[in-house]
Amino acid sequence: MKINEVEQLIGITKRNIRFYEKEGLLAPGRDAANGYRNYSDADVEALRKIKLLRKLDMPMEEIRKMQQGTLTLTDGLRRHIIQLEREQENLATIRSLCQELAEAGEQLPTLDAERWLTEMERMEQEEGTRFVNIHKKDTRTHYIGPVVAALVFVGLMAGLIVLMVWGLTVDPEEAPPLPLMIFLIAMPAVVIVGVILALYQRIKQIKGGEEDAAAKY
Repeated sequence: MKINEVEQLIGITKRNIRFYEKEGLLAPGRDAANGYRNYSDADVEALRKIKLLRKLDMPMEEIRKMQQGTLTLTDGLRRHIIQLEREQENLATIRSLCQELAEAGEQLPTLDAERWLTEMERMEQEEGTRFVNIHKKDTRTHYIGPVVAALVFVGLMAGLIVLMVWGLTVDPEEAPPLPLMIFLIAMPAVVIVGVILALYQRIKQIKGGEEDAAAKY
């Protein structure tokens, strides 16, 4: 069956399905005639299992090990339970600290943030508490490739239009018929518009965290 059918059957978006394929959790066959993905009953069942385990917040690396046979389902679930218990303890510690901070009666303008941060660092080092990692990677670098590629392509197409117009003005007698000239100029103009629209869509995808959203399913 095709990916649209699988999406409807299992309730996993095409983006998620392709993401799992990219991560090596799924390897559908290809139609020899057109190269489209062709999902078998085994692929559908594998996706059901992936969906189940991901909804239980099982890491993809653990699912990969289970698929490869280096980790049994029972052992994987037991390891996951231990991890969930650790996270629960960690959340309880964070909740306790929030409660302590709330009961201290401090206000934001007078809050002694350094004191609390020092205490949190001690808890991280001595007690193994894990607070939220705020060191987010600057995503601006993700835009550089698409923007540069789009600018180069738009520049080439714009240069082609300029050359055509220049040729028409230099040798008007030898120029092609006006309808043909308009058509030739319109072609790169349409390509420019298409590239700009594609760049806009790509920037929206980057902002939305395309793979991050899929990975969290």
